[in-house]
Amino acid sequence: MPLLELFDETLDINSTENYELSMQLSQDGFAFALLDTIRNKYVLLRSSEPDENKYFTADQIGEIISKDDFLMKKYKKVNMVFPSPKFTLVPAPLFDPAKKEEYFNFNLIKDENEVIVSNKITDPDAYIVFSVTKPFLDLRERLFPAVHPFHHMKPLLTQLAHYSKSSAGHYIHLHVEREYFNIIIYDRGTLTFTNTFKYRNISDILYYVLNLFKNKGINNDETIHFSGETEKFDDLWSNFALYIRNLKFTDPAGNFTFSYVFNDIGLHRFINLFSLTICE
Repeated sequence: MPLLELFDETLDINSTENYELSMQLSQDGFAFALLDTIRNKYVLLRSSEPDENKYFTADQIGEIISKDDFLMKKYKKVNMVFPSPKFTLVPAPLFDPAKKEEYFNFNLIKDENEVIVSNKITDPDAYIVFSVTKPFLDLRERLFPAVHPFHHMKPLLTQLAHYSKSSAGHYIHLHVEREYFNIIIYDRGTLTFTNTFKYRNISDILYYVLNLFKNKGINNDETIHFSGETEKFDDLWSNFALYIRNLKFTDPAGNFTFSYVFNDIGLHRFINLFSLTICE
């Protein structure tokens, strides 16, 4: 079980009531980060992934949480995000909480063990309607019952709406997870496209993105911003560099800083986790 752990020397397990805890849970991995709210500085990151070609169950993540020396402490605030490829956006003026399953089923197929949840976002003025598998939601209810589950698009769109305001034209973002990716496009600060595609290999991602560019009349000299499961000069980056001139990573930004111990990792990998603290 691969483990990444980074912690600042100021980290104090007896001061967790001054910390904000953010967690990310999915079958593809579990991670959590601690924000020291006095210094507004991230001081801890721990991330666990299942062995290659395997997935975490909710019980396995529950075991990780129960054995962690920090996670059963009391915190100033707790946030929780559930990455999932299955979501839809509903304009706020049209949203009726009683119809969230109807909205979901209009575009997607709900599995038997899934529960439909909604999140409000402000830019655009809409609701994210998404599914969480019941065992994962039950785990949240058992260990952190007061915490409302967020979809990963909530912190992601919160970040991108901010970045897109400084772009005079298109702002194009590719967020990559283990088996799917999100493509988000803003035009002069307004969200004009977002969708999720499952992929088996890098050629699939290239195919979807380059066809989208063609259909929308976007030139190859536009910049693509990346986050998630990709690194500079890896296969994904190198293949995109053959067709797209400008490639960048998007790091989390907000009223917080990072301990120097985070300098050697790509912060874009955990953009949704670190961005939870700026979500309303």
